[in-house]
Amino acid sequence: MSPTTLTMLWTSVTTSVGSILVLWPFFEQICPVGLRQYFTKYTTIITSYFNPYIDISFSDVSKLWFKRSDAYVTVETYLSNKAPKSAKRLKAELGKDSSKVVLSLDVHQTVVDDFRGVKIWWTSKKEVNRSRFSYRDEETTMSYTLTFHNRYRDLIIESYLEHVMKEGKEIGVRNRQRKLYTNCPNEKSPWFMNRGIMWSSIFFEHPANFERIGLDPETKQEIVDDLLTFSKSKDYYEKIGKPWKRGYLLFGPPGTGKSTMIAAMANLLGYDVYDLELTAVKDNTELRKLLIETTAKSILVIEDIDCSLDLTGQRKSKTKKSSDDDDVNEIPKKEEKSNKVTLSGLLNVIDGLWSACGGERLIIFTTNFLEKLDPALIRSGRMDTHIELSYCKFEAFKVLAKNYLDLEKHPMFDTIQRLMGETNITPADVAENLMPKSSSDDANKRLSKLIQALEEAKEKAAEKKDEEDKLKEEEAAKKKDGELKLNVKENDEVKVKEEDQAAK
Repeated sequence: MSPTTLTMLWTSVTTSVGSILVLWPFFEQICPVGLRQYFTKYTTIITSYFNPYIDISFSDVSKLWFKRSDAYVTVETYLSNKAPKSAKRLKAELGKDSSKVVLSLDVHQTVVDDFRGVKIWWTSKKEVNRSRFSYRDEETTMSYTLTFHNRYRDLIIESYLEHVMKEGKEIGVRNRQRKLYTNCPNEKSPWFMNRGIMWSSIFFEHPANFERIGLDPETKQEIVDDLLTFSKSKDYYEKIGKPWKRGYLLFGPPGTGKSTMIAAMANLLGYDVYDLELTAVKDNTELRKLLIETTAKSILVIEDIDCSLDLTGQRKSKTKKSSDDDDVNEIPKKEEKSNKVTLSGLLNVIDGLWSACGGERLIIFTTNFLEKLDPALIRSGRMDTHIELSYCKFEAFKVLAKNYLDLEKHPMFDTIQRLMGETNITPADVAENLMPKSSSDDANKRLSKLIQALEEAKEKAAEKKDEEDKLKEEEAAKKKDGELKLNVKENDEVKVKEEDQAAK
């Protein structure tokens, strides 16, 4: 074909395209909507036969109207690493800890990705649709479109999409701002505000870590090793056929750092925290729904579980009905609304079929009174690790002194060590005495306050012991007096019987 012919052909094509572009607005105004849709539909079908490229769309619309599609969010996160390198227009948001700006692809922008030598195009799109079912006049739909050549169909579908989902989730974990959740009492809120929302959350910014916890170093290292081993054991749990979860029971007197320990665990592993308030859960069904709504890489916490529900009382045998219960004329008392979560329902959530929902989850119970809990609740397999957080010992004190005073040695340490061996004091009380109360409080003054607190605690413990010993002596004296009176009475009865027999 000669150059002149090619020029004439190109001129004809451009003229035709130009004419279509000029006439298209008039066509849209004159042509009925139905006919226009019919024309567009079949035009798309015809052109698709000649187009060697394939599109895959990831819309932000999901089955839950209040939540974006997980696939869309994962793709957006994946592209946040690709977009800054080639896109001309970017969208900026604050990421983890609100200190780093995370960039993502802006609307109607394209970024090129390369996978095993294959070029792939990602385009961000925005569509505005009229909706007859929404309270708004318009609904906006965001989407990402993946475009690739037809010859690479198998590679994209079988390998590339899996690569995008995996890397997107890993980037999301690194960039996410961890959260602290609490369960929502939905019955107290308007249905149109909280319908379907099981948890509310805030950013989790607790600064606790294991380096600052006042705990015996050996015990602390055992806990850290156990946590890190668990977080890397996905394949092992699949091998042995168990859900990827682990239970921790934290017990000890008040003020020994149970809540701080949970925060340190979350910071070590990078997990979200779900603080479950059992008294706000209506029944076992709602408890299961709450579990379903939790994510992987999370800690489910029930604090002071011995106070949350009367779980131990549910195993006691029912008392027999009194004869008054058979009186049909008796006016029944109005039943108070009570929590219907049962021990069996809780056990099923933490160790039954429902415990397999999600993965990489810690379940933590805390209690001040271990003896009050039902043995079935804290056995191995449910609460795998029991951690006793007791009174502060000297090794733990040295950690606190390093944190609060930046001291590793001091002449007063010997006195503190001796007193800590003679009396009990909680880490919370130690920390309170090491806190500065004024600008003039130096290390010597604060350590002196701690020594004074230890001496007072020792005196109170001695007084309490004296009172207990005194009560024991009084009870023993009463018991002995009672026994003597009983013996005298028995002797008198014997003497009377002997006199009666002699008289006869």
